[in-house]
Amino acid sequence: MELSVSLSLSESEFHFPQLQFLNKAVQLASKECYHSVKFNSDWRWRFRARRCSSLNRLPPRFACIPKSFAKEYSLCNCQIPHSLRTELLGYKRCKFVCFTRQNFVSTEDVVAKKIVVQKNSPRGVHFRRAGPQEKVYFESDEVRACIVTCGGLCPGINTVIREIVCGLNYMYGVEDILGIEGGYKGFYSKNTTTLTPKVVNDIHKRGGTFLRTSRGGHDTKKIVDSIQDRGINQVYIIGGDGTQKGAAAIFKEVEKRGLKVAVAGIPKTIDNDIAVIDKSFGFDTAVEEAQRAINAAHVEVESVENGVGIVKLMGRYSGFIAMFATLASRDVDCCLIPESPFYLEGQDGLFEFIEKRLKENGHIVIVLAEGAGQEHVARIMHAVGEKDASGNRLLLDVGLWLSQEIKDHFTKERKMAINLKYIDPTYMIRAIPSNASDNIYCTLLAHSAVHGAMAGYTGFTVGPVNSRHAYIPIARVTETQNTVKLTDRMWARLLASTNQPSFLNYNKVMQEKAEKETTNLIDSTRTSV
Repeated sequence: MELSVSLSLSESEFHFPQLQFLNKAVQLASKECYHSVKFNSDWRWRFRARRCSSLNRLPPRFACIPKSFAKEYSLCNCQIPHSLRTELLGYKRCKFVCFTRQNFVSTEDVVAKKIVVQKNSPRGVHFRRAGPQEKVYFESDEVRACIVTCGGLCPGINTVIREIVCGLNYMYGVEDILGIEGGYKGFYSKNTTTLTPKVVNDIHKRGGTFLRTSRGGHDTKKIVDSIQDRGINQVYIIGGDGTQKGAAAIFKEVEKRGLKVAVAGIPKTIDNDIAVIDKSFGFDTAVEEAQRAINAAHVEVESVENGVGIVKLMGRYSGFIAMFATLASRDVDCCLIPESPFYLEGQDGLFEFIEKRLKENGHIVIVLAEGAGQEHVARIMHAVGEKDASGNRLLLDVGLWLSQEIKDHFTKERKMAINLKYIDPTYMIRAIPSNASDNIYCTLLAHSAVHGAMAGYTGFTVGPVNSRHAYIPIARVTETQNTVKLTDRMWARLLASTNQPSFLNYNKVMQEKAEKETTNLIDSTRTSV
């Protein structure tokens, strides 16, 4: 039927201009349909880099960017400046380009760091938008990429590794991909492993990291020597705050030596304390898994008289996991985080609140971030500020300390029997595979990093800024840490949900306590004399 219509239109097109226009429309529609089917079935070639001689030596990208943009972005830290050789991202057949040009990211697309502004607010800071570029820097068969994972475990690391490998291979045809085993030390003390889509096919179903990890061991010169000796020109570094600082040092050394190497960071921290980006991968999985521990604690304390449940969650310097897990659970009576100092005794103190809830409900559940209350534990244990191999302060077990303090207060001072249950699921949470939400997020991060490195950017990390993925200079995400702001609405929502004390009198109470301890010390000295 379609063939007969097409023939009739073709025979009549010279006699009827309207039919001639309709004929062209039908032909275009049929071509679009064919190209659409071809495009969907030929995804493998979607972003393959193909040399275009007419584009062999284009001027740097900065030429088409306003100076104010370049100044605010510090874009010189996000691109390889050495005689930029660009190539057209195309297909085996050029006719497919017209259907995908809309998916390319323009070099002038930017993402604003701050989107809620006032009428006369300054322009503010913006970042490059992440995504596939129409022009790329590397030839596919010239690429030798490597991937390294450093620091602690986090749900989703294996998904990121898998998607970097598959993204490089499927979208750009890169086949030479190395895995650096054992963290930064693996560059100069461990063997490498060859990564292919087949090798990493199902690693996303497992927790931990396929490449193994370690803390510390960062020797910038040795690492860059290894990169240079192995002929590596793309480095993908997965890690947290300390790891990204190491990535920044590697980038500076590479730049100093004039090497044409793209250094891309993928921020990893289960605590969600990476600055600038909306959230880090693994965080959603951690909050979801924390619900199991909270539910278990609630069942335990609800089944006994005067039950007190304490759940310790991860959060060295920021209490995002504890805060979001509390909001999601609705069974938590009190949430203690590092950003909000608390006190035990006195008016509106924790002891007073626990006793009140026990009288009202017969039980109470407390969620505690591992970094909360460290000043109390350190004072009692006279601890010295020791650090781990990554430079992080070693934390004292605030969960055990708080459990003992609550027991002593109610059994010895208040003469009140309680049933206390302490649950610490921290290492169980970080060792599980990522959930569906984090799997998707990890894919976006990996693909953004691949697109950026192939386009010639370097010294950058990737992540969503106001829900839009962007390329961020590494220095931006390492200059500060993301913490819970007690003046924000999210913390206000938590206080409204739990109705817990805000501990706003902390400084006053602690000052009175210190004065009391000093007075007692003086009195005891006089008595002994």
